[in-house]
Amino acid sequence: MKIKNILISQNAPADIEKSPYGELKRKYSINIDFYKFFRIAHISAIDFRKTKVNILDHQAVIFYSKNTIDSFFNLCQEMRVVMPESMKYFCSTEAVAVYLQKYIQFRKRKIFFSKDSSMANFHEILLKNKELTMLVPCSKSGANSELIEFLKSNEIKYNEAPVFETLAANLKEDIEIEKYDMIALFSPNGVHSLKENYPDFKQGEVVFAALGNSVVAALEEEGFTAQVTAPSKEFPSITDAIDAYLKEYATRRR
Repeated sequence: MKIKNILISQNAPADIEKSPYGELKRKYSINIDFYKFFRIAHISAIDFRKTKVNILDHQAVIFYSKNTIDSFFNLCQEMRVVMPESMKYFCSTEAVAVYLQKYIQFRKRKIFFSKDSSMANFHEILLKNKELTMLVPCSKSGANSELIEFLKSNEIKYNEAPVFETLAANLKEDIEIEKYDMIALFSPNGVHSLKENYPDFKQGEVVFAALGNSVVAALEEEGFTAQVTAPSKEFPSITDAIDAYLKEYATRRR
């Protein structure tokens, strides 16, 4: 089966043609559509207070995504919490660290991030600051399991802070799922949304591209298989992995 249509379960980049997806479209003469599979809902101050977590009892905050940053500072504003100058911030990637500047002044705070976007490097940074009590803003369903396991195994004091919840988008109204030959997924929430919207969906010849081990695991739990995976040393981004798959597929078909 030739891959003609790819569905990316994220919002479209500001300029698709200048993005890696635009390059894929030109290189392989394919159609790429974008649609976010879930939406983020901020947790209210009323609900957050029920957790008994005091934000200012912590000396550091760990961020894994831009959405988490938005929800966290939205909550702080609602609760009239002012982050102290001494607070340290640990970001899983440089992109997340840069986005943090939307809410705080970079020079006046201490911000740390993984320079190569690897979990090993990020964990090393956390270990160097293990004396701090850390706050982990996360979804209502819980924080990144790999991170929590790391914090526990290294006896780093932390508290989870649910600041948002993910709700499945209504895909059926806007997406003809049977049209797509490849679907790229970026979080377990996207996998759950796919299953919730299309409970009778069968993978068949559809190719799944997955970003991260948690997405691969979520697909397997639903009885699906990911043929394209990232990140890895060979393919640091999902577009790199898709590019390699399309190239190999085209070569095999000739």
